[in-house]
Amino acid sequence: MTQQAVPPLVTVTAEASGAAAAARMGQIVVIVDVIDMSTTLEGAMDAGAVAVLGASPQGVKAPVPLNPESVGWLAGRLAQEKGAGIVVVTEPRVGPEEKRLEAAGPVLRGVRTVGGRVIGVVPNLGKETAHLVDFAGKVVVAVTSAGGTAFDAALQAGGEVVTGTVARTLGLKGPEPAKRAARRAVTLARDRGKGIAVVAASANAWEDVLGAQCIARYIYEERFR
Repeated sequence: MTQQAVPPLVTVTAEASGAAAAARMGQIVVIVDVIDMSTTLEGAMDAGAVAVLGASPQGVKAPVPLNPESVGWLAGRLAQEKGAGIVVVTEPRVGPEEKRLEAAGPVLRGVRTVGGRVIGVVPNLGKETAHLVDFAGKVVVAVTSAGGTAFDAALQAGGEVVTGTVARTLGLKGPEPAKRAARRAVTLARDRGKGIAVVAASANAWEDVLGAQCIARYIYEERFR
């Protein structure tokens, strides 16, 4: 595809099916899961994570292909390349650790196949997650039923995927998280000569729908700077 000065297209869509469709169209995919997956990952980046990914939990079904084990494999390879440990963030937010290990099972198997080192499996609590574990220098995988599944679907469809939130993080408040997500997406889209799709992780979560619309608005402003 010929590189262009600005991304040629910005769309807003929803859920795993929308994320996969955008990826197949060759768009940069921005996953917005305000409570809490994309907020957790934004906080991880604030705290120095070297890479962030999303994956679907054990047993989650979607109308498009998912492969969380392959996401674990990718996380393991990234961690090896960067000399990093891996933190897995998953659900349930409260309850026994066994349930979180079960949800993350396919991802953990994928990590093990390449000899990756998981240093923690912690609950998905948004910006507060950074108080539970040291994210600095780590590869972080969010294994969650909404945002993680949408991220997974976009990866399996061949997409280049990032995240964004409108919620405050450890380092940002007000409109700054949304503006940073917009800058991230536009920079990547310009580098690749692609359009952008902003994906509300759940069409039934109004915070995701409104958050995706807000980030899309900032993308429109950013792309013409």
